[in-house]
Amino acid sequence: MGYGYDYPAAKIINDTSAHTGRFGKVVALQDSVITLVSDNVTGDLSAVPFKSTAEICGVITSITLGSGTVIAYSL
Repeated sequence: MGYGYDYPAAKIINDTSAHTGRFGKVVALQDSVITLVSDNVTGDLSAVPFKSTAEICGVITSITLGSGTVIAYSL
């Protein structure tokens, strides 16, 4: 029996283009700076510094990197 959410797919993001979709979790694979759009995470989500292995969960609909590499898990 698993204790976490099973994500059906993942996407490695390492460019500065906007990536849209429905993501449930974003994990930094290296120190990164990201801008997010989310349906249920509030606050300023622009140019958020993420240390390597940091993660954020929610219903994320857009991810744009300023720098670094992240993996985004689809809902």
